[in-house]
Amino acid sequence: MKDEKIEIKQGIKFHKIKTNKFKTNLFAIFLNTALSRENVTKDALITALLRRGTMELKSQDLISKELENMYGAGFDCGIEKSGDYHTFKFYLEVINDDFLPEKENLSEKALKLLISIVFNPFIENGSFKEEYVKQEKSNLKQIIEGKIDNKGNYALERCIEEMYKEKPYGLFKYGYIEDVEKITAKDLYEYYLKLIQECKIDIFASGDINDNYEEIVRKDENINKLKERNIEIKKEDKKEIINQAKEIIDNMDVTQGKLVMGLDLMLDKEDIGYAAMVYNTILGVGANSKMFRNVREKESLAYTCGTNYIKRKNLLLVRAGIEIENYEKAVKLIKKEIADMKDGNFTDEDIKNAKNLIYSTIYNIEEEQDTEISYYFGQEISDLNTSVEEYKEKIEKITREDIIEVANNMQYNTIYFLRN
Repeated sequence: MKDEKIEIKQGIKFHKIKTNKFKTNLFAIFLNTALSRENVTKDALITALLRRGTMELKSQDLISKELENMYGAGFDCGIEKSGDYHTFKFYLEVINDDFLPEKENLSEKALKLLISIVFNPFIENGSFKEEYVKQEKSNLKQIIEGKIDNKGNYALERCIEEMYKEKPYGLFKYGYIEDVEKITAKDLYEYYLKLIQECKIDIFASGDINDNYEEIVRKDENINKLKERNIEIKKEDKKEIINQAKEIIDNMDVTQGKLVMGLDLMLDKEDIGYAAMVYNTILGVGANSKMFRNVREKESLAYTCGTNYIKRKNLLLVRAGIEIENYEKAVKLIKKEIADMKDGNFTDEDIKNAKNLIYSTIYNIEEEQDTEISYYFGQEISDLNTSVEEYKEKIEKITREDIIEVANNMQYNTIYFLRN
C-alpha cells in the first residue's frame, strides 16, 4: 500500500490509500495548526462543536440519524498534539459500496457528509449556536478538571509541562479552565473562519477507492470556498544543553507514587529516530525490556515501569508506579539501566527481541485503516515519504553502534514525582 497524494489547492491535499483488505471505506480530515496558549482552548472547543450540526443537519441527533441510515456508519473526532502543532481529527467509516444489499453511492455520501461536518457547521445569527457553545464549554471544563483523575497521565502531563515551560509542546491539549469562560460563540466562530483559511488540510480516503473521490473533493462547494495557503512545517528548535536536571515533586492524595523522567535526545541526524526506537524498546517496552526485567521483576521496585519515545520531539519518557518510600532507590536503579545502555550492556538477543516487537507494530499498520491513515499523516507532517516496507528496512539496518550512539546522547531534563 502507498499514500497517493494529490494537491487540491496549495496547502490542501487529498490522500488515497487503495486497499481491498477491508469491507469498509474510511474517510478522514485532519486540520493542522500551530499550538499556542492563546488558541489551545478554542481548538478543543471547535473540535467538539463541529460534531454538533451542519447547515443541512442542524443537530447531533440529526447527524446520528443520518449515520444510522447509512447502515450504521461510524463517526468520531478528537484533538491531538503533533509536536508543536495541534491536529483536529475527524473520521467517518462506512461499508464499502460492493457489500451493500442494494446498489448506492454510500461512500460518496459519507465523504460529502464529513466535509460538511468540518467545513459547513451549523451557524445561527452569524456565529456558532449559543446553546451548543454553552454545553460544550461545560463539557470541556469537566474534561480539563478531570485530568487529575488518572494520576499516571496527570504525572506525565506535568513532567511535559515542566520540560516545555513557555513552549507550545508544554500546553495541555484541551486547554485551560480560565480561558473557557472568556470565549464567546461569536469569537469562536471568527477564529474558526480564520483557522480553516490558514491551517494545513489533509483529506484521506482508505479502502476500495477510485478516482471519483478526488473529483468529489475538488468539486465540493465547501472546499471551493477555501483559499490557497502557504504551509511550512517548522523544524524543531535546537535543544539546549542542561547541566543539572530539574527535580519536581508534587503532593496529592495518592496511594502510589508516580515517577516520570524526561530525557532529551541531543542528536539531530537524519533517520536517528529509527535507532532511538530500538534503543527505547530495549530499555523499556514490553516484558523483555531492561526496565521490566530489572526494575519491576528482579528488584520489585515498581508496579509498572516502561518508556515512551516521542519521535517528533526527540524525547524519551520513563514512567514508573512505585511505593512512595522507594523514590530514591527507583531513580538510582533507572539511572543505572540508562547508564548500562551507554556502556553497551545489552545483548544481541535484546536487539533482536526489540526489532521483532517493532516489526509487529509495523505489520499492524496495514491491518487497521485508522492506524494506516495516522501513519501516513505522520509522514506528511514530518515532510517524509517513507513507505511501511521502507520503515521496516530502516529498523533492520540499525546496529549496536547506532543504539549506543543514541544512548550516549540522552540528556536528563526533568525528574518529576507525584506523591502524598
